[in-house]
Amino acid sequence: MSLVVDPVGARHPYRWVVLVLSWAAFTMTAVDRSTWGPASVAVGEHLGVSLAGLGVFATGYYIGYVISNAAGGVLTDWLGPRVVLAASLFLAGGFMVLFGETDSVVLGIAFQAAVGVFAGCDYSAGIKLIAQWFPAKDRGFAMGLFMTATSLGTVIANAVVPSLIAASGWRASYHLFGAVSMGVAVLCFLLLRPGKQVVEAHRELPSLRPLARNRDLWLLGLAGFGGLWGTYGFITWSNALMIKGNHISPVQAGTVVVIFGITAIVAKPLVGVVSDLFGGRRKVPTIVVLGGFVITLLVFGTRDDLAGFLWVAPFLGVAAYVYSPLMTALIPKLSGVRLAGSAAGMTNAFWQLGSAIVPVVIGGVFQATGSFFWAFATLAAGPLLGMLLMFGVRERDTATTAPVQSPETLAR
Repeated sequence: MSLVVDPVGARHPYRWVVLVLSWAAFTMTAVDRSTWGPASVAVGEHLGVSLAGLGVFATGYYIGYVISNAAGGVLTDWLGPRVVLAASLFLAGGFMVLFGETDSVVLGIAFQAAVGVFAGCDYSAGIKLIAQWFPAKDRGFAMGLFMTATSLGTVIANAVVPSLIAASGWRASYHLFGAVSMGVAVLCFLLLRPGKQVVEAHRELPSLRPLARNRDLWLLGLAGFGGLWGTYGFITWSNALMIKGNHISPVQAGTVVVIFGITAIVAKPLVGVVSDLFGGRRKVPTIVVLGGFVITLLVFGTRDDLAGFLWVAPFLGVAAYVYSPLMTALIPKLSGVRLAGSAAGMTNAFWQLGSAIVPVVIGGVFQATGSFFWAFATLAAGPLLGMLLMFGVRERDTATTAPVQSPETLAR
């Protein structure tokens, strides 16, 4: 098979194959990550782990995830997004299967960390592929659709895992999603192709000095830390907090989180399209969304029954997710396409530090106070910080494209 790669700015039909496969891979790592929320209580009961101790498993995952985001972006720019995405997803699926076999707390934490180590590379690889195949004027929609993966993963896990646990036990969900992840990885390896603007005669490690000096990327990374503190703190703890703090059933708690995720699936590409139509400006909408996230988290924390949770969940789902495609679309704009993988990995590593720290913090807050509201007020502190930091980001065009290579034919 031969594939002629288009000049920068052209719209090749193959870009949709790239987007769908990148999205499918990202969706599966989101499912793998989100499985812990609805499965955590059952796993804790099986392994004899306290409620506060459950946060250590999630933190183990996110520590691995931070490491892989930091390294995965560089590997993506060095080895190419196709190899990095397929190999890392396959290994993440393998460790999901192994976690489903464990009876040891120590091994369980280690396997969760290993899943995180390999699950974090597909984000930067996907961003790189989309930046290669979609011109800048179309990236808002493409990034929005790509980022629906994180909320769709939450929906799938919360729709499937509670019933699967009731029917077959918690291990079945890890076996199922691990196997599907490995299958998607094989498809990505067989079908993905890189875009031409970064196909170079010699592969070499990218220089990160321009990124290290880019204050706007640093601010974006720190702002995303605050956003993901709220988002993944909610995903990790909402099921357990609703079950233990307000005595609703696991299936009811899963339903609330499904509604939370479904609204985000619709809203993410929509906000990308709107930002494209208004000239691709992302900063101000991000600030507005993060402010709304603070408010909806506080309101959710004041609810105490299923009806109240169901009313707030769709608004919280929009606010908790739609800032991410806006921030993600800013990355290639601030860094340039050539270093888009490294920039995505670097910024997402900061973002995921919020995910790594928040599970233990929220577990400690709830254990110490017994207060559902104070747990959610602690979550709301993250997006509040992110909103304030976004005021300092200078949204301007800085090297939006890499140097253009001559058109090539990639023989496969």
